Amino acid sequence: MHPSRPLPYARRRSVRIALTAVAVATLTVVTACSSNSGSDGSDAEGLTEVTLALDWTPNTNHTGIYVAEQLGWFEDAGIDLRIVPYGSTSPETLLASHKADFGISYQEGLTAARSAGQDITSVYAVTQKTNVTVAVSADRDDIDSPKDLDGKTYAGFGAAYEKPLLESVIKNAGGRGDFESVSLSTSAYAALYAGKADFAMPMPTWEGLEAKLSGKPLKNFELTDYGFPDIYSTLIASSDQYLEANEATAKKFLAAVQRGYAYAVDHPAKAAGLLVEANKSVLTNTELVNESAELLAESYYRAPDGSLGTQSADRWSAFADFEYEAGLLDDADGKKLTAAPDTSSWFTNDYLPEKS
Repeated sequence: MHPSRPLPYARRRSVRIALTAVAVATLTVVTACSSNSGSDGSDAEGLTEVTLALDWTPNTNHTGIYVAEQLGWFEDAGIDLRIVPYGSTSPETLLASHKADFGISYQEGLTAARSAGQDITSVYAVTQKTNVTVAVSADRDDIDSPKDLDGKTYAGFGAAYEKPLLESVIKNAGGRGDFESVSLSTSAYAALYAGKADFAMPMPTWEGLEAKLSGKPLKNFELTDYGFPDIYSTLIASSDQYLEANEATAKKFLAAVQRGYAYAVDHPAKAAGLLVEANKSVLTNTELVNESAELLAESYYRAPDGSLGTQSADRWSAFADFEYEAGLLDDADGKKLTAAPDTSSWFTNDYLPEKS
């Protein structure tokens, strides 16, 4: 996988959230406070240290965070932000084990964690539109709808939810939901154009743009056009333990985050430049970064009402209901849930600024 590519939504689900003694011990070292931090979490300059765990290498899903960091808005809020690089331990595990204050997550991962009784809560929806599509190579004139995917081969990541999701989309389009699956060992568009598969589920804000820039454009089918519930594909999460003990700091942190994403919406080219400036060794394809920043600013960051970061109860319950009905949700003992979960406490808008 290219080091600058965001972690695909599908692949993130394949990593189960499991707390082990070894993992927790390792996390303690990763997120240990710096030597100049006081016992109250403040450093020598009086700033409060806040840790944020990434879900992958820096990319345009993280733009608002790096904008706020580069422009000094976290420091203005009294926060010393420490970004924890992505490693072998998921942000969901870091949060649930209270080894990070905030982390980049996604609705499916958080749904699985909360169903299993873990302490993790979504506090900010980075993307308001589902950032994954069903896609085929643009030259496939024989595929005009998901119903045409019956009998075709899907290049996937091995996540449990992929099959029921695609079955639902294909059936809602008028098909049977009958297809074959192979594991994706290369980029989606490369697999499609090489004839190794007929369809995949790439991220239109990154891999879809990579495909276009490489001269191999994709034809996309939006999941929501075929009855699948909208998903918060990228979000910021914390834990109830942290939020209850650090309400003021959490609000200051999210105010700076929201300010960063507002800047990314209004000035996508400048925001992309700040993201690249902070991550020069990783984000070397500046054309891709700029196009991604433009697309996210235009169609993904703001909710239909114009707000940033906000989440709805209907969206959380709709997706959890799908996961439950597909038999994908386990409790803390690893047993299938016997009733659809109540998701009302799985997210909160309470730490966002009143106006967004």
